[in-house]
Amino acid sequence: MAVPPTSPRRVDLIKVRAALPPPSQEMVDAYERHLRSERGLSPHTIRAYVGDIVSLLGHVHGFDVIGTGESRPRQGCELDLAAIRAWLAAQRAAGTGRTTLARRSAAARTFTAWAHRRGHLAADPGARLVAPRPQRKLPAVLRQDQADDLMQASQSGATERNAVAMRDHAILELLYATGIRVSELCGLDIDDVHMDLRVVRVIGKGDKERTVPFGLPAQRAVQDWLTDGRPELATETSPPALLIGVRGGRLQPGSVRQIVHDALKAVPGAPDLGPHGLRHTAATHLLEGGADLRSVQELLGHATLATTQLYTHVTVERLRAVHDQAHPRS
Repeated sequence: MAVPPTSPRRVDLIKVRAALPPPSQEMVDAYERHLRSERGLSPHTIRAYVGDIVSLLGHVHGFDVIGTGESRPRQGCELDLAAIRAWLAAQRAAGTGRTTLARRSAAARTFTAWAHRRGHLAADPGARLVAPRPQRKLPAVLRQDQADDLMQASQSGATERNAVAMRDHAILELLYATGIRVSELCGLDIDDVHMDLRVVRVIGKGDKERTVPFGLPAQRAVQDWLTDGRPELATETSPPALLIGVRGGRLQPGSVRQIVHDALKAVPGAPDLGPHGLRHTAATHLLEGGADLRSVQELLGHATLATTQLYTHVTVERLRAVHDQAHPRS
C-alpha cells in the first residue's frame, strides 16, 4: 500500500530573499521597483510576482522553496531554461495546481524578459518556456433570486437606521451593481461617487481609471449611508473614504470579505462567496440579461476579452441545466 506524501510546509520567502547572494538580491530589488514605478501594479500583484521570482532564484541557488526540508545553498548557479523547468517540476511534484503553475510560468517569463533587457541575463531563457495550460474552473455565482434575497435581507437590517447595517447594505448593493473589485471598492472616496449620474469612478489595476454605472437600489443605499450612517462613524481624523470602519478609518478589504460571507449566511442554499463572488455574479447576470461581452469587459476592467469570456461558459452551463430539466427530449 502506497504511503501518501507528506504535505510540504509553508516556506518563508522573506528569509529566502534575505539569504540570496547579493547580485540576486539586487536583481529582485530592481525588479520590484520596476513593477511598482513603471508598471504601476497593485501591492498584492507585486507581492505575488516578487514571491514567485524569489522562489525561482532560491531554487536556482539551492534553497528549499518547496517546503520539503531539503536545502543545499550553492553559489554561481545559472538561471537558464533547465533551471526554470526544474523549479516548476518540483512544485508540480509537491502538488501545486495547474492554474498556479501557469501563473508562475508567466511570472518567470516576464522576469527573464525584463532581466535580459536590463542586462542582468545574457539571454532570455523564459522565451522558450512552454507554460502549462491553466485549468479554468467555472466560478460559483448566485442565482438571481438568491441575489434578490441577499439584498432584501441586507436592506431589512438597514431600515433600523443602524450605521453599520446601512454601510454593509451599501457595500453589498455596490458590489453587485457594479462588479468592481474589493480593492477598488475600499479605495473609493466620497467624491468618486456621482449620485446624480449614478456612476462611480474607479481606479483599477495598473492605475487605469474607468467609470461604472449603478442602479437605483444602490443609489438609495449609498445615499442613506452617506446621510445617516457615515456621520455616526466618522471622526475628526477620518479620511475622505466612502466606506469607513467603526473607528472611523478607511474600511479594509478583509473586513468587506467578512461582511459578504456573513451576509450570505442569511440566504438559504446560497454558496459561500466573497466579494469576488459577487463580481462573478454581476458579470453573469449582465450576460444573462443580454449585455454584450465587450461592454461587460469594460465594466469589469478586464485587460483582455478572454478573461470576460469565462462568464459565457457560466451562462451556457445554466442554460444547459434548464434545458435538461425542462425539455421533453433532453
